[in-house]
Amino acid sequence: MAEMCTYEYQSPIGLLEIIGDEHHILSILFQNFEPDEGMEMKGDEKNSGSCLCEVAPEPIMKCVRQLDEYFAGTRKEFDLPLRPVGTPFQMKVWKALQKIKYGKTRSYKDIAGSIKNPNAVRAVGGANGKNPISIVIPCHRVITNDGKIGGYGGGLWRKEWLLDHESKGKKGNAMK
Repeated sequence: MAEMCTYEYQSPIGLLEIIGDEHHILSILFQNFEPDEGMEMKGDEKNSGSCLCEVAPEPIMKCVRQLDEYFAGTRKEFDLPLRPVGTPFQMKVWKALQKIKYGKTRSYKDIAGSIKNPNAVRAVGGANGKNPISIVIPCHRVITNDGKIGGYGGGLWRKEWLLDHESKGKKGNAMK
């Protein structure tokens, strides 16, 4: 079994804990839920995170580089080896989330329809909330059918920040 490693990544919207091994990223989760005073990082700053293992495996270092680029506004798609753990239904939902383009949103109803289970809107919301790989599997891009922001496990202020970050430089807003 591959040895797991933890990396603490200080993002502009709080501390992220990245867990991975020499082959995959297993999770990216927020560790603090309220905005920290003065935590805003300029787009061109590099992360000053720390690895809690002796040497960070390549997938984690690749993830750190790609998150740096995402927060700097130069990366719109992630190319990482992911291995989220969930039920077959959750895995379907998380795969559908990865198809939502940068700067776009979809409703819970849209996601339910895309996985050929149109009556599973609430279950999609539940799976969305259990997403273990924040930002990279973009659950923040899912909103309610009437265009409201909906919920977000990392805090609504983070969801708003991420949607705003992705809509910068575009005409209009981040909706559909």
